[in-house]
Amino acid sequence: MSDELQREIAAEQEYVDGLFDRLDDEVAQANERLRQVQLEVDPANPDADALVRRETEYHGLNAKLDRLNLAQLGLVFGRIDIATDDVETPVPGRPDLERRYIGRMGLDDRADNYRTLLLDWRAPMARPFYLATTAQPEGVTLRRHIRTRGRTVTGVDDEVLAGDVDVHTRQGVGSESALHHAMQRARTGHMRSIVETIQREQDQIIRDPSRGVMVVQGGPGTGKTAVALHRVAYLLYTHRDQLAKSGVLIIGPNPTFLDYISRVLPELGETGVVLSTVGDLFPGVRATVEESLLTREIKGSEEMTTILGRWVRHQQQIPEDPVEVRVESLTLTITPEMVAEARTRARRSRKPHNDAAVFFTERLVGLLATQLAERIGADPLGGSNLLSQADVDQLHDDLAEDPTVSRLVEGWWPELTPTDLLRALLEDADAIDAVAGDYDEETRAALHREPGSGWGSSDAALLDELAVLIGLPDPEEVRRAENEAWRQQVADAEDALDVLASSESTDLDDDQFEAEILSASDVIDADTLARRQEVTDARTTAERAAADHTWAFGHVIVDEAQELTPMEWRMVFRRSPSRWMTLVGDTAQTGAPAGVDSWAESLGPFVGGRFRTHELTVNYRTPAEIMEVANRILAVIDPGATPAEAIRESGVEVSYLPSGTDPASLAFDDVTAEEGLVQVIDQVNVATIKGLEFDHVIVVEPAQIVAGSPQGWQDLYVAVTRATQSLTVIGALPETD
Repeated sequence: MSDELQREIAAEQEYVDGLFDRLDDEVAQANERLRQVQLEVDPANPDADALVRRETEYHGLNAKLDRLNLAQLGLVFGRIDIATDDVETPVPGRPDLERRYIGRMGLDDRADNYRTLLLDWRAPMARPFYLATTAQPEGVTLRRHIRTRGRTVTGVDDEVLAGDVDVHTRQGVGSESALHHAMQRARTGHMRSIVETIQREQDQIIRDPSRGVMVVQGGPGTGKTAVALHRVAYLLYTHRDQLAKSGVLIIGPNPTFLDYISRVLPELGETGVVLSTVGDLFPGVRATVEESLLTREIKGSEEMTTILGRWVRHQQQIPEDPVEVRVESLTLTITPEMVAEARTRARRSRKPHNDAAVFFTERLVGLLATQLAERIGADPLGGSNLLSQADVDQLHDDLAEDPTVSRLVEGWWPELTPTDLLRALLEDADAIDAVAGDYDEETRAALHREPGSGWGSSDAALLDELAVLIGLPDPEEVRRAENEAWRQQVADAEDALDVLASSESTDLDDDQFEAEILSASDVIDADTLARRQEVTDARTTAERAAADHTWAFGHVIVDEAQELTPMEWRMVFRRSPSRWMTLVGDTAQTGAPAGVDSWAESLGPFVGGRFRTHELTVNYRTPAEIMEVANRILAVIDPGATPAEAIRESGVEVSYLPSGTDPASLAFDDVTAEEGLVQVIDQVNVATIKGLEFDHVIVVEPAQIVAGSPQGWQDLYVAVTRATQSLTVIGALPETD
């Protein structure tokens, strides 16, 4: 290491030490305030408003401490010297240049008029760090990447972009670019943030100000997932007030992928985002069963809206024969025609099934009340009915409360739940025949499953569709209703207690009477105290949103979006009524049998042509040696596609081994000096590695992967592009000509 490089590292270490001192002060102050907040409210004499303020500040302080502690993971990673008209922190000897340090969060010096010590990477003043090039320096004369391990500066890389900076003074400081260093690092099983190395085309997507649907299309290794996650962090920084209340949903292709990306957002200073697979998106349901390709294709097709709609209507029964109802001494008759008329009235309400029950009941009971009125109010002399309208209304109310009538109404128009209803359909071949009899036998057989089976990933969209057709109550409204019922219950109890206390008793002695009053009062006070302490919902926005199928997210990110089926798109768009979404994918990698072939076709039913597309063109992950193979496969999938440009070579050619070679017998010590991840991919597990990356990949029997699915070529394309260092192929590649 040169003397110049040592001096530069030492200078940066001194500055970084100061930043960590400031961060430690922030943590200490937040911890002290948290301790004070916990002591401020007297539990024996709570005030509801004070409790609300305490809970709000308590959770806010905990969230702040989380951000401060996580920010220590690579607190500072960059610096720019930039020409500006308003210099706050000048470069030594250059009053016309400002020195800005870039990191995962912002820090300022309160003792020095809040002078900026560290810029949050998302702040507008930090953007030149990512945009500056030699052709377009954006006023930046020097860009420095600072590498750290813990709190120690381990290296710096400089890029001289413009101005009259003496290049010779920087010799030995930037021998290896930050981007190359990041690409060469071994994988760990969890995704790393790219906040230090965001490139210009990626930054433009991350900071895109549009508020509609945005599609980020790009081949393997172009950083689609990283761009999407950094966009989430940027949006939460820029639109925090809005998104903190409504939340952000990130949908990934499988649980392994979600675990893979789970650390990125916390490292960027953001928590509280809902992560879910599309198969787990319906609250309370988890996908545990692998489904056949045909089953997934059928359940994913839009034809399921027809089948499910028929199944809901199938529950709205009409009796084949008249039904007699005994009301006191009279026998009334409910005819099929009466039930049919009530059903028509309910359906014309255009309400979901459960919500329409009130119209069905009202009409049927009204017809029955009219029949009863004609029986008991008939004028024996042939005149008009002797009952007034008020009398008929009373008969209606009495019949509505009659247990026999209620049972009949429930039988003909039952209250439904999505899970019970879907199980009843899929686990009964006769039920499938009843609503899908005009579909072919293969389709009906693929829908059927054994009773007691678990849920498949494609069931979530069907349950969500049924929830709309049925009409489930809004969880927030249920919660408010429960709270209101509790308040009324307490009020009624207090009224009863007042009556008890004010009444005179001659049957009880004074001690017994007083004990009775005190006992009742204690119960009310204890319940009131408990409820007041629950006056606010202590769950985070993310926790509330994940449990609510009606939740409207402020922003939705879908990674590997090409895998979504038409039914899943319907579910996802319900989560985003504002249509503010970032969709990340590559149609050349579509593996789902009912997945996306064209963005326009998939998104058209929801936004028409009103979506914006960004194309990522640079492959940062996959070496050129591997992309030579991958591009031959891409030409089979889409002959007109333009491959992303691989910007590096590994120096290791793709290795081909004969069929039957045991992957466990292979060693990779001669491939890389760094310890890395090795992944074996075959026909069985190819669907589970979407969105992941490994240092070394072994693809077993590629011909079997191609033959194993209608999307087999896409699956093989995904498999060979997971590697960052080397690719080994066991068995012959299928002909690509």
